[in-house]
Amino acid sequence: MGVIHIIGAGPAGLMAAQQYALQGKSVVVYDHKPAAARKFLVAGHGGFNLSHSEPTTDFISRYDAKRIKEIVKIFTNQDTVDWLQSIGVPTYIGSSGKIFPRKGIKPIEVLQRWLHMLSGLGVEFRFGYRLIDFDSQKLIFTTDVRTEEITYNHAVLALGGKSWPKTGSDGEWLSLFQRKDISVTAIGPSNSGFELSVKYPQLAGQPLKNIRVFNVQAEKSGELVFTDYGIEGAAIYYMNRFVRTEAFPQTLYVDLKPSFTEAHIRSKFEGDKIADVLKRKLRLEPTKRELLRTLDKSVYTNPGKLALAIKNFPLELKGFRPIEEVISTYGGVSWNELNDDLSLKKFPSIQCCGEMLDWDAPTGGYLLQACFATGHFAARKGTSNSSY
Repeated sequence: MGVIHIIGAGPAGLMAAQQYALQGKSVVVYDHKPAAARKFLVAGHGGFNLSHSEPTTDFISRYDAKRIKEIVKIFTNQDTVDWLQSIGVPTYIGSSGKIFPRKGIKPIEVLQRWLHMLSGLGVEFRFGYRLIDFDSQKLIFTTDVRTEEITYNHAVLALGGKSWPKTGSDGEWLSLFQRKDISVTAIGPSNSGFELSVKYPQLAGQPLKNIRVFNVQAEKSGELVFTDYGIEGAAIYYMNRFVRTEAFPQTLYVDLKPSFTEAHIRSKFEGDKIADVLKRKLRLEPTKRELLRTLDKSVYTNPGKLALAIKNFPLELKGFRPIEEVISTYGGVSWNELNDDLSLKKFPSIQCCGEMLDWDAPTGGYLLQACFATGHFAARKGTSNSSY
């Protein structure tokens, strides 16, 4: 097969590099940033969950695309745990089921142990190389000092989505694919916070816990956090895909007391002051009580209307956060442009993997798992294809 050229030193590209190298292939990894896996490290700042411990059937149900479900089923969350152990990263399962590196192991240590293994396998890295063009024989890069053409037999593109561009995931490959008439499903924000029409600056930084967020399409129990622009958090990220199909503004509702019915809440107000009921009988946290105090006086002082608001507090969504700020993006290279081994039909010697493919998933380990899985799948399928 000769040298395998991998463009993109994120988790998908690094996994493809490892799997190809384990098969005895010579591997060179290119990235336009000065170091590997910038987004991988940034993702670790908020809690470095690398996968999730759900049973496989439940796990793969979190993904939207049939092909990505099939690929994750081949390289599962348990395979990720085993792989992490193989590079010297023991893991543990958190209270929410998320899989983390053993306590005390920082994101940079995980990356360093991975890069150390890759170095031992002979993988070569070339940083400061941006892919600007390719054909069936050549890859064309720009560096700080020149344009460089590299003849190739086989390449893997792991160019990322379009979020957090400062880490390298800037989506500049989209225009290149368009020029080559390779169809790309529109890329948009996923796992994004929402800007609100009415903001709550007095609550910025404060969470609403033990709530249910819902609209006519879906619901999610969990928590959200108020920000200076609106709301974010796991429950909000989950609702992204059930909001993006409709135009803004639109309303998302919050059930502040999911364990009580509206009638039960209404009965609590008999003969007591509103503030006492909210605090002592309903045991609503300070953030919830403060939120309710923003209601019109005619609603806040009417037990029936207030009970309805507790079960259906309306938040008018103005829009998503700018795509550059979101955790991940949906959309990407259309599946109908890809062969079964993730190679491009128009360029069969080039495979694609990672977030640049057309799939979507919630946070909580699912994003990284699919990147690991597609990189692993591309290399294993590529190795088995003698035409490479």
